[in-house]
Amino acid sequence: MKPSRRPEEERNIVVIGCGVIGLTTAIRLLERGYSVTIVARDIPPHTTSNVAAAVWFPYHVLPLERVLAWSATSLDTYYELAADYETGISLATFIDLFELPAPDPWWREAVRFFRRPSARELPDGYVDGHVAEVPLIETPVHMQWLMGRFLALGGKLSRRELRYLEDILGEGDAIVNCSGLGARDLVGDEAVYPIRGQIARVSRPPSVRRVLFDEHGRHALGYVIPRRDEVIIGGTAQSGSWDLSVDPDTAKLILQKARRLMPELEEARVIEHLVGLRPGRDAVRLEVEQLGNGQNVIHNYGHGGAGFTLAWGCAAEVVDIVGQLLLPTTQ
Repeated sequence: MKPSRRPEEERNIVVIGCGVIGLTTAIRLLERGYSVTIVARDIPPHTTSNVAAAVWFPYHVLPLERVLAWSATSLDTYYELAADYETGISLATFIDLFELPAPDPWWREAVRFFRRPSARELPDGYVDGHVAEVPLIETPVHMQWLMGRFLALGGKLSRRELRYLEDILGEGDAIVNCSGLGARDLVGDEAVYPIRGQIARVSRPPSVRRVLFDEHGRHALGYVIPRRDEVIIGGTAQSGSWDLSVDPDTAKLILQKARRLMPELEEARVIEHLVGLRPGRDAVRLEVEQLGNGQNVIHNYGHGGAGFTLAWGCAAEVVDIVGQLLLPTTQ
């Protein structure tokens, strides 16, 4: 006699998008026992997520209450993944820099280790900061790991471009829309807009080990993010710009800001300059929409510059929503 199958195993979920939001959502659904198909035009390494200078930090994203919970869940997951070198996750000291005394950050309760910096830890011109231990995500490695995990769990991939959400209706028991910036056209959400980010990859001097971030000061938006064999420096946050070309003047400015934050980078060799478009929105959209034919769509997009920070937390909420939606038909 064959063992009975769990209700989840009879359900196929379609996930739109193969960036960090789509992959983490698909993985959590597969781990819960659902059959999952990702539909996407672009897959790693050809996604915006692969270009991201990713470190755990809830940067410019709303609503704060939900973001705090999502961020904390993601943080816990990254601590688990950091134990495996192959995941591309490590733990780093992060210093958010200020030119004036600053109050504690709203995200303090989400992190495990928090303190104020000593004077010797601060670059010239800064008097205060927030120091936390945070996950550092080496995106090319981690995106490859996520893709491998998705496939190893039995996930299926359908590479095609969707022009309208209607093109996929009826293909799954539920659809999860993780289309990021593509949601602007796919579902007609004009609240979605691009946030252009330009960064540079440079060689890593051995002494560069900390993450430095200046959001408001003289070198804003400036950051230094060391990886295993390189350093990511940035950056820009240009709302409304669709320009994917590298701007030479911006490239020079990025290098100047990074070297002022961390003089050790003066002799670092430039590997390449990169541009990506973050999916901006006034608030993350994570909610259910029931279309006219009764099809349930869970929207999970609009994470701005905090996609990696929120990904696992949002994925967990999507799994809960899917379970609630399908429960009446599985009893």
